[in-house]
Amino acid sequence: MRLHDRYLFRELLTPLASCLGGFLVFWISFFFFKQLETIQEKKLTLFDTAEYCAASLPEFFVLVLPILLLLALLYALTQHARHNEITALRAAGVGLWRLCVPYFIVGLLATGVYFALNEIAVPRCARWANDILSRHVKKENLPKSKTRFTKGFPNPRAHRVWQFDEYDAVSTRMINPKVTWILHDGSWRFLQAERAVRTNGVWTFSNAQLFKQAGPHGAPSPMAATNVLTLPELDETPEKILLLLKFSDTQTLHGSSDADIPLAELWDYLRNNPGLRAEDAHALQTKFHGRLATPWTCFVVVLMAIPFGAQSGRRNLFFGVAGSIFICFAYFVLQRVSVAFGMNGHLPGWLAAWLPNFIFAAVGIVLTLRTR
Repeated sequence: MRLHDRYLFRELLTPLASCLGGFLVFWISFFFFKQLETIQEKKLTLFDTAEYCAASLPEFFVLVLPILLLLALLYALTQHARHNEITALRAAGVGLWRLCVPYFIVGLLATGVYFALNEIAVPRCARWANDILSRHVKKENLPKSKTRFTKGFPNPRAHRVWQFDEYDAVSTRMINPKVTWILHDGSWRFLQAERAVRTNGVWTFSNAQLFKQAGPHGAPSPMAATNVLTLPELDETPEKILLLLKFSDTQTLHGSSDADIPLAELWDYLRNNPGLRAEDAHALQTKFHGRLATPWTCFVVVLMAIPFGAQSGRRNLFFGVAGSIFICFAYFVLQRVSVAFGMNGHLPGWLAAWLPNFIFAAVGIVLTLRTR
């Protein structure tokens, strides 16, 4: 690494740390003001409150990391341009693209950090935060737990639909389960029971009645009625049920949140359920590619900041701040519109997710090539 690379890198870290500190002070103040009622309701101690705040930090970093990087880059580049340092380096034979290599490295590192936070830290810290909130409150007074469910789910790959009054994911017990599935010849089976539990890898139903249909258009007829019925062909494991329950929620499929479902779960569901409805497939494909594309926002803001901040001449620092606000607003609007088109099937999921990055990266490259 050359001397000017180390200098540019060091001059970028200073505003980056300052912006991070300022955002943290503002966020912590806002966090305690917003969560005060929740903290009192859940009877959290001072240590619990600090732990709860720490558990919420990764989601905050994911939200502000591209903005922090953009502000720091615009400040650093504007300062270099005001003191003619960029002009001097270019006059010494250092091209603009070579000059910006430290910024590209920082952008790639920020992309990796964003991806790791979004895929690993945020989901784990969300569970950690839920555990903290339930420490000092009686179980029956808590909101509906994520291990207890009162609605069914479809299994598109196996052509089965499960319904129940209650399901406990910890004990794998169901109350009043009803299962409908379609066979290869087009006929179907219907099972209803008082209870069900999964033991030794097999679902066992109590006081069960099994009905069958002779053909695609035949009338249902009783097939079996017994106190205990085991059906090994029902291969839904507790882990798979939790995943199917999550994706059976319309809000999960079509909601606007980008950090709600990790890539591993999205990939597993898409791989195991190829026969999804078109609208659900569009939504999930858009979410999947969105989680791949969003971390690259950190690299895109580097490409956008270079032409805005590296213009020669003495300019007011307000130019950089105003430019960052405009860039963030324009990117956010384009991203929302593009994702909406992808969710509705008007654009392929991969294109809807990556389109804002493609457009802003192209604009940044073109403007950089025109920078004198």
